[in-house]
Amino acid sequence: MTTFVNERNGVFPSVCSLDCPDQCGLLLHKEDGKIVKIDGDPNHPVTKGNICNKVRNMTARIYDEKRLQFPMKRIGAKGEGKFERISWKEAIETITTRWKELIQTDGPESILPYSFYGNMGRLSAEGMDRRFFHRLGASQLDRTICQSAGTVGYNYTMGGSLGIDPEDTIHSKLIIFWGVNAVSTNMHQVALAQKARKNGAKIVVIDVHKNQTGRLADWFIPILPGTDTALALGMMHILFAENMVDSAFLEQYTVGREELREHVIQYDPVTVSGITGVPVEDIYKLARMYGQTPPSYIRIGNGPQHHDNGGMCIRTISCLPALTGQWLVKGGGAIKGNSGYLAINTANLQRPDLLQNKQTRVINMNLLGNALLELDPPVKSLYVYSSNPAVVVPEGNKVRKGLEREDLFIVVHDLFLTETAKYADIILPATSSYENTDLYTSYWHHYMQIQQPVIERFGESKSNTDVFRLLARAMGYDEPAFAETDEEMIASAIDNPKNPYLAGFNYEDLADQQYLKSNIKPLFPGKLSTPSGKIELYSEKMKEDGHPALPTYIPLVHDGDFPFLFIPAPNHNFLNSTFSNNQKHTSLEKEPRLHMNLEDASSAGIADGDHVRVWNHRGECELKVSVGESVLPGVVVSQGLWADTQGTKQLVNSLSPDRIADMGGGATFFSGRVGVEKIR
Repeated sequence: MTTFVNERNGVFPSVCSLDCPDQCGLLLHKEDGKIVKIDGDPNHPVTKGNICNKVRNMTARIYDEKRLQFPMKRIGAKGEGKFERISWKEAIETITTRWKELIQTDGPESILPYSFYGNMGRLSAEGMDRRFFHRLGASQLDRTICQSAGTVGYNYTMGGSLGIDPEDTIHSKLIIFWGVNAVSTNMHQVALAQKARKNGAKIVVIDVHKNQTGRLADWFIPILPGTDTALALGMMHILFAENMVDSAFLEQYTVGREELREHVIQYDPVTVSGITGVPVEDIYKLARMYGQTPPSYIRIGNGPQHHDNGGMCIRTISCLPALTGQWLVKGGGAIKGNSGYLAINTANLQRPDLLQNKQTRVINMNLLGNALLELDPPVKSLYVYSSNPAVVVPEGNKVRKGLEREDLFIVVHDLFLTETAKYADIILPATSSYENTDLYTSYWHHYMQIQQPVIERFGESKSNTDVFRLLARAMGYDEPAFAETDEEMIASAIDNPKNPYLAGFNYEDLADQQYLKSNIKPLFPGKLSTPSGKIELYSEKMKEDGHPALPTYIPLVHDGDFPFLFIPAPNHNFLNSTFSNNQKHTSLEKEPRLHMNLEDASSAGIADGDHVRVWNHRGECELKVSVGESVLPGVVVSQGLWADTQGTKQLVNSLSPDRIADMGGGATFFSGRVGVEKIR
């Protein structure tokens, strides 16, 4: 057992818990038992001591005076935020007594857990919690708000979340950041790209907004939202037409090359330009750069998949490296996600065998508003942890209306009195990641890492695993699964015979070394997990699932006659709503803004710095406008999920559609339309 937590002074290894691909190695500096400084670990093979401002200023969040210390119960109206302190004993008894009653009167499916990866620790996010709710028989949550559409799309082409080793991208000669603001969301990929640039590489950024990554690029290509599929198909048209494809690679490692060749004839550059807003000459230039520059690497971002056609978009982009044979060149290929290399034994961790009713209903987390207002039989209790649905879920006004239901018993386990927690009947104080034991697996680099407790728990806060052990005991669940320690859970999760990349991994080595690299090897030569074992340019499985078998551009769903496509993108100093309530981070970000094209602003009589009303049939926001050329005409972009404070109207996801994407049950945050007018 580690003694980090018992040491009053010193420097201790750690890992960043944020939902970020970089998953940095950290060093925590302690004085008198408190963390006084957070640095990057210079010995980490990928992150090499560099960390973002979010983490560098994390001590302000850990020791924020607003952090919750004790369990509380509501004494005011829902949403009012009035609570009084209670004991853990009373909190657990209140929750389990209510749940036992609901199970008797409404059945276990009247209870719904709601969580995501506010803490990326595998135990915190999908360990004892999953075991408990499986045993309880609660409604199952389909956790699809982030990357599910793109993951399914990529898997149709490549068979799994497997790309190149990001450490190899220093050898790339062309790097395309496609729909990813990597400066803010994948900073170490930017650092690797800068190393490649010093060796002659060019950096191209394709995005709807010229954000920090766009400004970094050698060439920024603005594109209309939801049209990335068409651009990729236009590139394919030129690659085939000008014989810039690797025929030997296509013949040996793909299926459907001839079908694709014929299919993309219709996506000529003039047609594609009309769809995407990218000039014809730029489509030719991009395709020729890609076809003539080995090794070429595409970093596929989360942005394009948050559209109605998001799964197909990622499926299409992921075909490009096959056409030019990039997978065989060191530094060539793509990364959408690399989680397959570190795939753990989820059955051991989550214990789905504890769920007796295999037909238990499943509720898509993007449809929380509908679930709380319209589902029959209704949800009668909501248990929220590692998420803030009142702010992050689409159709936010609908969600908050559901949270106001007096007959909905809400429990929130969090570090702060979040917007969601204000609706809770019972609030439980949560530990920070630095107070827990947990397992971390990056979905970008290839290192598994361990977090061992470094500081004492804040107030009376408890970890997710400890709370669910208490709830299980109070419910009378005596299965051995609820008695396992965190260390035992990690050891069983690492033990995954189905994943050869983890062969030889064990808890003792991980605890001793802090991080372990998966046993990676190049994808080719080799066999993929697609039905054919090859890259599927043509996918019979897609056809069986009701999708076009070949990559196909499908326009966005009609979202009303409002003039602007609205993209509520992330910002630099928050991660979703995390940090939006911490003064240090909000001061760094300054204020929420709406980016608008100069041509559109001039037509509407809007000047830079004006306050504008942004609205549609779902709700409205009030933001300060930034006028310029960072977005195309007809597009507006906000950055960050800002809390409503002092009467402001800043909850941008009130405007977002809760339609489900074409694949994976994914979200369509970026497929909404809005009107914009000056507030006079």
